[in-house]
Amino acid sequence: MTSRSLRAISIAALVVPAALVLAGCSGGGSDRPSASATAGVVGRPVSQTCAELVPSATFSVYGQRFERVRSPKPTKGSPVAQIAAQDGRVCTWRSTTDDSVTVTVAVAHLPEKQLTQLEDALFEQGGSVPTYTVEGYFSLSGKTGRADAFADPYWIHTASTLYTEPGTAQPVVDAVRAAVAPDAGAPASSAPTP
Repeated sequence: MTSRSLRAISIAALVVPAALVLAGCSGGGSDRPSASATAGVVGRPVSQTCAELVPSATFSVYGQRFERVRSPKPTKGSPVAQIAAQDGRVCTWRSTTDDSVTVTVAVAHLPEKQLTQLEDALFEQGGSVPTYTVEGYFSLSGKTGRADAFADPYWIHTASTLYTEPGTAQPVVDAVRAAVAPDAGAPASSAPTP
């Protein structure tokens, strides 16, 4: 992390309510900032089920079959754990051919102020991905790719060793975005001319 990035995250932490602050770097060696619940919950429950967020057909592009892990256990301090603490939805799938391969998706429904501060902190880190249709970011930490997308009012986070570049995470990001905010990032339709 650069001192500029740390300064931006620190400034953001000062202006966010105590319930949701930018805590700096997330776990797992990633240099990505993440939301951290400290004094309460500001998120709203995410109503979509895991099957609605990522239909099984989404995984066909990876050439593997996946089954859902019924009780995912997020790593303490990770973006997934922080999203779970904000009444978010957490889903994990495991490959049926290689059980070391998983895909994790976490979605939080957050107030605009918190989303903006998360977006600003991730922007400072770089890795912007315009093809996610909404504001999106991608990074690699070791062999695990991480994608974050913001389909207002949702923070979409997904991570997997399958994600080697932004495009490999895109099918999952697109599926989740379509489930929670189908109109997010869609171009405004113009009225037909007479």
